Amino acid sequence: MFCYQCQETLNGKGCTKNGVCGKKEDVANLQDDLLYLLKSIAYYNSKARKNKLNEAKTDEFMLDALFSTVTNTNFCKADIESFINTGFQIKDGIKNKLLNAKVINENSSSFITAESLANANTGILATKNEDIRSLRELLTYGLKGMAAYAHHARVLGYTDDAISAFIEKALLATMDDKIGVDELVPLVLECGSMGVATLALLDKANTETYGNPEPTAVNIGVRDKPGILISGHDLRDLEQLLQQTQGTGVDVYTHGEMLPANSYPAFKKYDNFVGNYGGSWWKQKEEFEKFNGPILMTTNCIIPPKESYIDRIYTTGVVGFDGVKHIPANKDGTKDFSAIIEHAKQCKSPTQLEDGTIMGGFAHVSALSVADKIITAVRAGQIKKFVVMAGCDGRHKEREYYTEFAKNLPKDTVILTAGCAKYRYNKLNLGDIGGIPRVIDAGQCNDCYSLVLIAQKLAEAFGLKDINDLPVSYNIAWYEQKAVLVLLALLSLGVKNIMLGPTLPAFISPNVLTVLVENFNIMPNSTVEEDMKILI
Repeated sequence: MFCYQCQETLNGKGCTKNGVCGKKEDVANLQDDLLYLLKSIAYYNSKARKNKLNEAKTDEFMLDALFSTVTNTNFCKADIESFINTGFQIKDGIKNKLLNAKVINENSSSFITAESLANANTGILATKNEDIRSLRELLTYGLKGMAAYAHHARVLGYTDDAISAFIEKALLATMDDKIGVDELVPLVLECGSMGVATLALLDKANTETYGNPEPTAVNIGVRDKPGILISGHDLRDLEQLLQQTQGTGVDVYTHGEMLPANSYPAFKKYDNFVGNYGGSWWKQKEEFEKFNGPILMTTNCIIPPKESYIDRIYTTGVVGFDGVKHIPANKDGTKDFSAIIEHAKQCKSPTQLEDGTIMGGFAHVSALSVADKIITAVRAGQIKKFVVMAGCDGRHKEREYYTEFAKNLPKDTVILTAGCAKYRYNKLNLGDIGGIPRVIDAGQCNDCYSLVLIAQKLAEAFGLKDINDLPVSYNIAWYEQKAVLVLLALLSLGVKNIMLGPTLPAFISPNVLTVLVENFNIMPNSTVEEDMKILI
């Protein structure tokens, strides 16, 4: 095992026995095998696509399989083995179709077989050149993030053939030894550009399906009825759960990255939709125990559950964990949540953790609806600076930096946020500036797209040609591969001077870091005091 795809990788270098996330060596190695197999599928499906012989089920499989390898998504050996078995069936099916159409012949390389996979070195370190390896992994992790976001759009019926075509192209590039640093760097930036398109597609899927998020004071207290806690990112799962819990006496609460769902108009009609319970993903061992009812994990962010509540955890979609009950999807995408609803009826109501409300729902439509107010406040000197503090949260003590940074910001500074990083400061009483909240929360990590749109519109309003001339600084926290894609998306849009933390990625080699610094002035964070001087 060797894995260094997340920010918390062991000693900032790499996990070699068990993952810090809790992933076992055999599962990590199987995921390496799965990724290698996906490159073989990409080889054949790219040919099928050029000849209009590709099928939607292959694109769906590629997205789901890539998503399953994102940190804190699937820990189940049997699930990854099932992905591999299905992958071989898909690969062989595409190959036979190409043979029948005479696109390839029997002498064409099969690229990979079950036997060759068993003997292949599929691990990260198989690429010996450090810089090539660094760029290949950076590209791969961007693709994993892209697959996750494209998966969510696909669930809602929104697809883009260009996304799948790029994933195939990029996967094949990571296997081609003729492609060196000079070719990989622009490909990484192209991944960022395609990331912008993917984020835009998901934004369209969410808003056309559920309406534009609107500023909402989200309840963080509890009621005296039994409840179901839904965590992750999948809004379709939440919709079905709310539909099926109507009239059952069971309440529904969001957790973690599902918090922004409280701001969508479509969900506000459900009287058993109570609000948000708890905080960030890494606190789930404490918070899930106190919730008392069952928990539905819809996407990444599950961590190894404690024995005290493992019987109350349910997974769905690409999420998996040994010993946890899984709710599958029907062929039409619907799901039967009756088991978790009946389970909830037997449980006590949640233990109250806190009370009050927190504000959310400031995605690009709602934020730009008050753009005139924001522009006036900037021109009047009431708002001197915006700081984008988006991204991920994590369990390491060093992330307290972001809370202290938020507390110490000047009173004329506004935070723009999206993702679970917000839990470091969204419950602080930072007040407002002339009615404009000092924490403008755009939503989930994928809603970083909203922050880009807001910045672009502000640049237009101020007559600026370069987005970097805005009074906007970037202090971004990262944890996993979806954050990698968001970072690449920002770079592809020309955003510079991004401060990244709490540590720089272990998979970025010194030479690749130099390229990023020279072209984009990416900076590591240090102390609150020193970084405040730079950013403010």
